[in-house]
Amino acid sequence: MKWGTLYGAEYVNRLYAMVKRNLTYDFKMVCFTDDESGIIDEVQCYPIPEVEIRSNLPERMWKKLTTLKEDLYGLEGRALFLDLDIVIVDNIDCFFDVEGEFRIIKDHSWRTWRITGNSSVYRFDIGKHGYVFENFTNNFEKAIKEHRNEQEFLTHQINDKGKLQYWPKEWCPSYKYDCNSRFPISIWKKPTIPKGAKIIIFHGEINPHKAIVGGQGKWYRYVQAAPWVADYWK
Repeated sequence: MKWGTLYGAEYVNRLYAMVKRNLTYDFKMVCFTDDESGIIDEVQCYPIPEVEIRSNLPERMWKKLTTLKEDLYGLEGRALFLDLDIVIVDNIDCFFDVEGEFRIIKDHSWRTWRITGNSSVYRFDIGKHGYVFENFTNNFEKAIKEHRNEQEFLTHQINDKGKLQYWPKEWCPSYKYDCNSRFPISIWKKPTIPKGAKIIIFHGEINPHKAIVGGQGKWYRYVQAAPWVADYWK
């Protein structure tokens, strides 16, 4: 899903290339976007599904919930949602092989008691979880008051149905927390790929293109360059 100007078409195209190299199954890649210019023909583009609510939809990625609509342009089958700013470092067949109706990353947080998932990578059967989107639109004000973002709302909705399962922890490490050491060790120790990693997720200010060169930003301390990111993110 791509909207606005934060990520260009090259993010979509690189994601397709990474999936093609690391998935042995036949697949179709779909991108919901407000601008399909520059996206390769191998990616099937659709407009971002409509969200009909009485007030403006806040950011915080709430648009992702439209992937759970019952009717999603007639698409069918098992879907693996991937954020644009992820880096695939190993074969991902296992994300389709593992059992479960709904799988998501367990959010990287010191608050381990929270059930909230990280929606950078989640798997579902298209059209089978329409109640998530319907409950959001029917109870919009309540939803945004009780939940900080879409992934928290999504996780609780799925959990209420008893269908919530997480990926094995090692499959989706966080670049911020798992690839980098804590400050001040991160000043001299280079980022590494954790054992068992399949998809590295990027949250916060550091994205793949920043990870390659390293440095520091407004909201994070200095990190070493990770040139190996460029080997996979292409």
